[in-house]
Amino acid sequence: MVNVVFLHPDLGIGGAERLVVDAALALRRRGCGVQIWTAHHDPERCFSESRAGPGGLRVVCVGDWLPRSLLGRCHALCAYVRMLFVAWYLIFLSGVEFEVVFCDQVSACIPLLKLCRRAKRVLFYCHFPDQLLTRRLTPLKRLYRLPLDWLEEYTTGLADLVVVNSKFTAGVFQRTFKSLSHLEPDVLYPSLNFAAFDAEPTAVADPVPPGKEFVFLSINRFERKKNLRLALEALHGLRGRLTGADWEKVHLVMAGGYDRRVPENVEHYEELREMAGELHLSDSVTFVRSFSDQEKISLLRRSTCVLYTPSNEHFGIVPLEAMYTRCPVIAVNSGGPLESVIDRVTGFLAQPSPNCFAAAMEEFVRTPDLRAKMGEAGRNRVLKTFSTDAFAEQLYQYVCKLTQ
Repeated sequence: MVNVVFLHPDLGIGGAERLVVDAALALRRRGCGVQIWTAHHDPERCFSESRAGPGGLRVVCVGDWLPRSLLGRCHALCAYVRMLFVAWYLIFLSGVEFEVVFCDQVSACIPLLKLCRRAKRVLFYCHFPDQLLTRRLTPLKRLYRLPLDWLEEYTTGLADLVVVNSKFTAGVFQRTFKSLSHLEPDVLYPSLNFAAFDAEPTAVADPVPPGKEFVFLSINRFERKKNLRLALEALHGLRGRLTGADWEKVHLVMAGGYDRRVPENVEHYEELREMAGELHLSDSVTFVRSFSDQEKISLLRRSTCVLYTPSNEHFGIVPLEAMYTRCPVIAVNSGGPLESVIDRVTGFLAQPSPNCFAAAMEEFVRTPDLRAKMGEAGRNRVLKTFSTDAFAEQLYQYVCKLTQ
């Protein structure tokens, strides 16, 4: 049996966290010993499979006492320090035996894994280069990021195997990490835990007011880079395209990951609520924070379509979840959705403008049977291209390759 340890900085709720949990479950089904080590894990805000209990994954949390930021700044530096501590604790204090490490998001801990008595084999999963996720508006910020950017590139190159989540990210990886031009990362598309979506639905409260026939759903963390304002602006544009009677049947649900420890989550949530009021949309929008898995599945099943608003998204797990539940997707025509959504077949790929999104939304109102047609096509696409079995097999072969 191969023992695999997953190293992840914050095991909360998000696309990266969903992939880590699904990868751990996939390897466990293949007979591997699996543990997830992290610097933060809140049982009240995590995926159900990572909670303690029958069938749950073993999650070990160390180093949460270390700061997440310094006076609201230096988040990347603190994340590096926290993950270095997790790796150090795992190697020198835990006594845990393992052969392979699945590491993602923070590569700075990889050198420590090579200091073991028997150097560990490391698979690094690159969701997206970290250095491209922050803006450098001041000389001080550019100076601060300079050594971190170098460290990210250097330590990523120390991994025994690098994989990415999409062809789009593979291209960005090669353009960003110039010194790693000799590496050609494999693409391991994220998959879904089909069992969770196929389970008998649990009764949950419906946040949508009665009488709403066309429900548009946005699922994303309350972060400004997710461009959630586009969903509100598109809804405002849709109102001008519909009769009063049709408009009364329309509703938007904005559901997102929300962590009170993250100032941006708190601030942006309030910004969006204020924007809805300014656009006179308050009665047509419901905000849902930190929903459960069952609440998410329930929303996907009853929605007309999902609005996926980020531009140049690395991959995006939400379109897969939507399509598997037979819910079409309107997504920005860039990044990962170009590989998951087929335009005018499983949904619409649109320019990130309110007018383009509103036009696509109008099609669902004008053609009510479009949801069923595109929904079926979307489910078939996920089953064919993004199946759990294909994901598990590819990942297991990587682990076998590393242990040969």
